Amino acid sequence: MSSRTSPVSPPITIRRAVARDARRLTRLVRGSGAYEGRYAAAVAGYRVGPDYIEAHRVFAAVGADEQGGRVLGFYSLVLAPPELDLLFVADEAQGRGIGRLLVAHMQSEARAAGLDRVKVVSHLPAEGFYHRAGAARVGTVLANPPAVPWDRPEFEFRVSCA
Repeated sequence: MSSRTSPVSPPITIRRAVARDARRLTRLVRGSGAYEGRYAAAVAGYRVGPDYIEAHRVFAAVGADEQGGRVLGFYSLVLAPPELDLLFVADEAQGRGIGRLLVAHMQSEARAAGLDRVKVVSHLPAEGFYHRAGAARVGTVLANPPAVPWDRPEFEFRVSCA
């Protein structure tokens, strides 16, 4: 799918992430305010590596008018099995519609790949976002200590054949 620009101000372009984005994406994950406090351990050593970016459909939301194209958010779509593995929006960029733009882009990518649904194992603070973005709650993924010592809601996006 080609890049597209959102009507959000300033313009946001979604482009395929490349290996040199790895550090920026890793910083976005580790710096997320949603993973403070008791959740911090889940992302403390997390790394989005160049190999991950090359193996999956990773797309970055970039501020089109910002010098250097600052990455404001990103997502990763894994095709087999179909899963929205990562979706992050920089704390300072939240509330601008970037998360919804990324979800819409992910659905287009999933549709183009022939998928009819995409699973999401949500972080607890993101549960409301996924519900508002149109995902249906389908279950609960049980805790997996020590990495993730809490249960997580599982959602599913249905991808329509438009």
